[in-house]
Amino acid sequence: MTQAPKIGLVSLGCPKALVDSERIMTTLRAQGYAFSRDYAGADIVLVNTCGFLDSAKKESLEAIGEALGENGRVIVTGCLGVEEQMIRDAHPSVLAVTGPHQYEDVVNAVNAHLPPVPNRFVDLVPEAGLKLTPRHYAYMKISEGCNNRCSFCIIPQIRGDLVSRPIASVLYEAERLVATGVREIMVISQDTSAYGIDIKYASSKFRGRDIEARFQTLAEEMGRLGVWTRLHYVYPYPHVDGVIPLMAEGRILPYLDIPFQHASPAVLKAMRRPANQVKTLDRIKSWRAVAPDLAIRSNFIVGFPGETEEDFEFLLDWLEEAEIDRIGCFEYEPVTGAPANELDGLVPDEVKRERYERLMELAQDISADKLGRKVGRTIDVLVDDVDPATGRAIGRSQWDAPEIDGTVIVHEADGIKPGDMVSVTVTDSDEYDLFGVPAEKALDAAAGR
Repeated sequence: MTQAPKIGLVSLGCPKALVDSERIMTTLRAQGYAFSRDYAGADIVLVNTCGFLDSAKKESLEAIGEALGENGRVIVTGCLGVEEQMIRDAHPSVLAVTGPHQYEDVVNAVNAHLPPVPNRFVDLVPEAGLKLTPRHYAYMKISEGCNNRCSFCIIPQIRGDLVSRPIASVLYEAERLVATGVREIMVISQDTSAYGIDIKYASSKFRGRDIEARFQTLAEEMGRLGVWTRLHYVYPYPHVDGVIPLMAEGRILPYLDIPFQHASPAVLKAMRRPANQVKTLDRIKSWRAVAPDLAIRSNFIVGFPGETEEDFEFLLDWLEEAEIDRIGCFEYEPVTGAPANELDGLVPDEVKRERYERLMELAQDISADKLGRKVGRTIDVLVDDVDPATGRAIGRSQWDAPEIDGTVIVHEADGIKPGDMVSVTVTDSDEYDLFGVPAEKALDAAAGR
């Protein structure tokens, strides 16, 4: 029997790029290709690149160079693919270059340079497709592109304007994921709360029902699936208010990943941020009045051109009042082709670094305070990993997205497996993580058993 040709894969960048990689893998697997975990075992290597920041472009070019050095036969795809000449100038020997979400082009390139071997004995592709995440959670992309024109961002130039998927397609994918054992679905896009705007909220048939492609409707339908649904990249448009009661009712997770980027009105105006006119603090307080367990995560940029010390102090005060649960921070970095490059008032590197450190110190204090309030509570924890040698399990609460947020360290975790949902009594906390024991063991200890 002829051996199936093997593909190596390097996937860089955000979860949206990870979903692209999964789709490419699923298509190639259906054509009879196999996959290699290392360069040596691969007949060809795919590098799915990131091209958002100049530092990400550098990382992508280095990854391409490493793949060429270790394997020699490399096809490049992803966001940096829109700058094909840059890639070929740095690495003339790459076999092909395709851009973001050009699935047919990259598959055709693989076919051309490594033809598939027909084999009726290959394993069937799982109904939900191949995944690069653990079996118990998955990312689900609901749209491509973005209609916003933020001055520091070139995503619309790379990925185009907003293109929403029909809601029936999204919901059938969600059902397939649940059927394969996924217990948490992370809804992702460039602007999740804008879902459906481009297609005028067109209806499509799901299980015999006509359903409109609206953010609110999507959240309601996901809430019927009986798994954790986590919403990422949600801009704080007024209609987001409608999903907060679903969180209070436990239908979707009380968690919003909102890309605020800053709080100073002057900086937000320079950034051309959408929804910046909204009194966001008041809205956050009203959300928490409805869903007290709501966790908000966000990223912020310090040192944006024109940012004054007064602007930065405004941001610190805002963060403290808003009590943002999970805070990420980046020092401003120019992006080739972004309008922000033309702005005056460049902030010196040493000032950016000093502001970054001050913000992260405050973020740590806010996080420690908020996590400390959870000690003594009994919460559900989705287990990601276990260490039998120490008797510990590492999982996440409803307030923790994988890779970017904190964890829950569960002691006395005998018999617990990855993918289990465990009731845990929180016994301690630090700046980023919670610690606890299975609830039944906490009860035994309290009873002296």
